[in-house]
Amino acid sequence: MTVRPSPSLPTDVALRVEGLGKMYNIYERPQDRLKQMLLARLGRRYGHAFWALRDVSFEVARGETVGIIGRNGSGKSTLLQIIAGILLPAEGEVLVRGRAAALLELGSGFNPEFTGRENAVMNATILGVPARQMEARLEEIAAFADIGEFFDQPVKLYSSGMFVRLAFAVAASVDADVLLIDEALAVGDVFFQQKCHRRLQELRDGGASILLVSHALADVEQFCGRALLLDRGEVLFVGGAREAVRRYLLLEQGLRTGGLAEVPAAGSPAAGAPEPAGDAWPWPAPGAFLDISGAPQVSNGGARCVAVAVCDGQGRPCPTFSPGDVASFFYEFEILRDIGIPIGGLHIFNAKAMLIHGRNTLQYGPDQTMSPPPVARGDRVRFRQDVRLDLGADEYTFEVGLGTMSPHSYERREVHSETALHAEVARICHLAAAGHFAVTLPGERSRARHYGVANLAGGYQVAVVGGESR
Repeated sequence: MTVRPSPSLPTDVALRVEGLGKMYNIYERPQDRLKQMLLARLGRRYGHAFWALRDVSFEVARGETVGIIGRNGSGKSTLLQIIAGILLPAEGEVLVRGRAAALLELGSGFNPEFTGRENAVMNATILGVPARQMEARLEEIAAFADIGEFFDQPVKLYSSGMFVRLAFAVAASVDADVLLIDEALAVGDVFFQQKCHRRLQELRDGGASILLVSHALADVEQFCGRALLLDRGEVLFVGGAREAVRRYLLLEQGLRTGGLAEVPAAGSPAAGAPEPAGDAWPWPAPGAFLDISGAPQVSNGGARCVAVAVCDGQGRPCPTFSPGDVASFFYEFEILRDIGIPIGGLHIFNAKAMLIHGRNTLQYGPDQTMSPPPVARGDRVRFRQDVRLDLGADEYTFEVGLGTMSPHSYERREVHSETALHAEVARICHLAAAGHFAVTLPGERSRARHYGVANLAGGYQVAVVGGESR
């Protein structure tokens, strides 16, 4: 039951958590707490044990960023508080190589009567940084917080935005080997958030390990290489951040329908599957489909993905495109339980795991939206999504998913708000790392038509205005 520095850890391991548990006694009435204190020696119990964390084990490598996600009450903040040494565990141990600094509650420890400068020195001392060392960094902190002359004014005069700017600037200036962050990346305006992300990237590049608790799943996917999924104090999954996020999104639906389960991977697509009746759009030949046997697939038991292909405009398998080409993404799900209206979705990520494009079949205009019927067990649902790849030259991956909504909600989709509409969609199955493709410049003499990730449509004008010499 320890939380201690451990120089004996391997040099490539910054943090090790082994069999960690935290237990609280829960009492129905206040007097039961008093009885327990007075009569505990008699062996009587007036409350019941509640395990906020149980048997939590994982490692964080040096320079690695790991996210911690889960529903409210799953034990995320408790875990960080134990690692930070604020709480003591009931069982297990935490081993840290070097110094751990925490951004758990921005501004905790600030004295409202002190100036920003004085609070910076005092707060850094609390975090274990010598005052003399911190004084040498005050100008850097002031520049990062960017609050001007208020840096030398009492913090009780600060706006909430100025307060969080100073708090993050102080915490991020500590040379920590392990940095613990609890919902602290959403502070300030968008420009300051970008500055925070850049600073954390610098810390990570410098070898610091970061443990990030956040409900901002996009931050977890973009910033973390791995993630830990907690539920009711137990570890449900440790692995790739994107996969952890998908499991988290399916968790609620999975609990309502009998549990989250791994789906047996499909090998090659069923070549003998029947073709759609009528004048349906063409389906690629069996040889066009990708091998998805090793792709991680998560489902609530309602369906499984059995086929995925990425093709050119003629339906031929195509792993390489030029900027501006149209790619056709085909994917098929076998329905294992009766569902409502099927909703398909596609996400495209770049090599840095940033979401470049995401769209589901509800997000197309009314002129493009089809009206599929509810689907029965044993049926197969096929989707095709065409995407113009106005993207920079790079390698990309994609993933597909299946959801469903009731026929009544689907009929009223045009009158629902965006939030209300997507709240009606229940996630069923998700296939991460379904496949990849590349966008390349067509020839050595070709030149890029834009910089950055995407090619945004637009034009330009130029004019030369003569000066007095003309």
